[in-house]
Amino acid sequence: MHMQIISAIDIIEGKCVRLTEGDYAQKKIYNEDPLEVAKQFEGAGLMRLHLVDLDGAKAGAVVNWKVLEKIANKTNLIIDFGGGIKTEATLKTVLDTGATYATIGSLAVKERAIFEEWIERFGAAVFMLGADVYEEKIAVGGWLEKTTIDVYEFIGSYMNKGVTQLFCTDIQKDGKLEGPSIVLYQKILAKYPTLQLIASGGVSALKDLEELRTIGCSAAIVGKAIYENKISLSELSTF
Repeated sequence: MHMQIISAIDIIEGKCVRLTEGDYAQKKIYNEDPLEVAKQFEGAGLMRLHLVDLDGAKAGAVVNWKVLEKIANKTNLIIDFGGGIKTEATLKTVLDTGATYATIGSLAVKERAIFEEWIERFGAAVFMLGADVYEEKIAVGGWLEKTTIDVYEFIGSYMNKGVTQLFCTDIQKDGKLEGPSIVLYQKILAKYPTLQLIASGGVSALKDLEELRTIGCSAAIVGKAIYENKISLSELSTF
């Protein structure tokens, strides 16, 4: 089975960073120029980019437009962009600026009616739904706020609306390079075998990607493992 590799760039103040467990205090800057990083990914043959505006996620409004614009204009990467998409005007601008997919997380939890209206208006195909999970419950607001919403119910409710792509991050795994949340993903795929499940968080070696492919994930987001040289771009290009 083929599994796509999606490279990841997280942005704070226009720079390429990574957090650990979603903690803004545990921030590490990897490159001052995200475009340079995006071009390296493209050069290695990776086609997709998961671009997250962490300032936007925190502020509740997109902040780092310029980064999206630059990468969209100067690469051919298929970009999904998230972090602070709270209004229809912002959504339109994200898509017009060059993102193929808008990543929606907190809004899908807190403003259900708005998101469902967007799905009807723009079509489910332009959205990538994000489920950030802590002990099988959904977390929102850049992971700063935990809820009592069951992840399986959350996924099912939006699949009924036509959403097919979902990336799922186990907060307890993210940025720690301790391996992905295999058991959680197996449970999700057992319930929803037609879901295009994108694994996110914890990937630290090629064997993690092989395991994710084996259990049926359609794609995996890889970020910190690349930046920390745990997995090389040449290895990913032949995966």
